[in-house]
Amino acid sequence: MATTPAHDTVPGTGRPGVPAPRKAPAARPAPGRGRPGPGRRHGAWTPWLYLAPALVVLAALLVYPIYQLGLISFLEYTQAQVSGGEPTSFQGLGNYRELFSDAQFWQVLLATVVFAAACVVTTLAAGCALAVLLTRIRALPRLVLMLAALGAWATPAITGSTVWVFLFDPDFGPVNKVLGLGDFSWTYGRYSAFALVLLEVVWCSFPFVMVTVYAGIKAIPGEVLEAASLDGASQWRIWRSVTAPMLRPILVVVTIQSIIWDFKVFTQIYVMTGGGGIAGQNLVLNVYAYQKAFASSEYSLGSAIGVVMLLILLAVTLVYLRLLRRQGEEI
Repeated sequence: MATTPAHDTVPGTGRPGVPAPRKAPAARPAPGRGRPGPGRRHGAWTPWLYLAPALVVLAALLVYPIYQLGLISFLEYTQAQVSGGEPTSFQGLGNYRELFSDAQFWQVLLATVVFAAACVVTTLAAGCALAVLLTRIRALPRLVLMLAALGAWATPAITGSTVWVFLFDPDFGPVNKVLGLGDFSWTYGRYSAFALVLLEVVWCSFPFVMVTVYAGIKAIPGEVLEAASLDGASQWRIWRSVTAPMLRPILVVVTIQSIIWDFKVFTQIYVMTGGGGIAGQNLVLNVYAYQKAFASSEYSLGSAIGVVMLLILLAVTLVYLRLLRRQGEEI
């Protein structure tokens, strides 16, 4: 015989009332919450497995050479130690004390910082200006400018430096003849030699900035630029107030790359000034390290200069990124 569910009665009447509510079953945790399962823990390592081959290559090409560079900078390592005539001895910070007590090192460091800053500013200005120009000219001139810029970018540094030395040669160079400078030697004076090298560095560096910034400008919605133009903003105001802020992440990348490239320039200075100019007047840190390590066989001092350059570049990059983060920029 079927039984009916028990009902509560209304007090004082004996009549059945509403059935008593049943307790809801305990809620089960949603899948994926709480303690991660074994499959999820293994999945966290999947990106690192994909990155492992590239990390191994980077470790072989970067980490180990940097380790060796730092190690040699703490040793007495000259031609005598290389040839096995004398044992290698640990010097601690002795090489760094000798380096920092050398007045020429500070002169070269100052020249390197000023030269690199001038190269970075000029490269960014030329690259950004030509990127804006690319957005305002027709297809054929744009193609010609692109091909010319990429040709300069693809030219090896030693080839470009040799060509520029010929162009500004006091006897056979066409530049002096066009400008009517006679037998003026660009590489004889310190500042004229640095200016000549700066032009060559900018010539081979601006295409990277131009192409990168041009790609960023093309990604900006046209309605934004059109609205700014309709509001009566000048082209400079549009660039400063609209385009540049929207290109900030791209400008960060090209600025850091330019700082690294221009601070460690070597080929242009070595080829165009004959190894650093008259009496070393055009030395930069990279050429100075080369002279110490290979011309003077003081490999430990050359390694110490390399470590100082590495620390300076890391410090400049970190400070630059920190300043941007303080301004609320996303990197």
